[in-house]
Amino acid sequence: METADLLLYLVTDSSMVPLQELPTVVEQAVKGGVTMVQLREKTADTKTFIEIAKQLKAILSTYSVPLIINDRVDVALAIDADGVHIGQNDMPYHIARKLLGADKIIGLSVESYEQVQEANTLDVDYIGISPVFSTPTKTDTKIAFGIKGVTKISTITKHKTVAIGGIDATNAQQIKQAGANGIAVVSAIMKAPSPEKAAKHLKQLLS
Repeated sequence: METADLLLYLVTDSSMVPLQELPTVVEQAVKGGVTMVQLREKTADTKTFIEIAKQLKAILSTYSVPLIINDRVDVALAIDADGVHIGQNDMPYHIARKLLGADKIIGLSVESYEQVQEANTLDVDYIGISPVFSTPTKTDTKIAFGIKGVTKISTITKHKTVAIGGIDATNAQQIKQAGANGIAVVSAIMKAPSPEKAAKHLKQLLS
């Protein structure tokens, strides 16, 4: 199984950066120190999604950075991505693992302490603590965990953790100190004037 370096995890959002600019922004972010990239695409058709995923995979493989596909196991299989990230209402974990095989990375979002305990019965590669703070990019999630929630989850989970939701340079250190293995960011890099500089700054705060 591939090892997941979750330290600085970029989640894409085509509402912030047009799809055709995504490869450039992602490459800049990786040059700045992003350790993992998740392609999250809610609006594009499957053909476009696959084309963008292929482009990103070609770029990321030269930097040895894993490409994770959000939700879409079919797209991950189509381009032989490094793995998928699934939510509680997406394809059940056991089916995703069966389709992808033992060597792919599978991350699972958890939105309650009960879901953290349930995830302990699964051999997922990491869990996504979602959301830490309320955020406009995630409107369908439950109550925000906050820093105390990150600490609690870090003590009860057996998995690696990545925290997501409202995370930027002002709170990245706190989250790492609270016990998370890494942070997942969207707008902190996607909306930055220089994605490379933004990633570099976040990486310095985390290390």
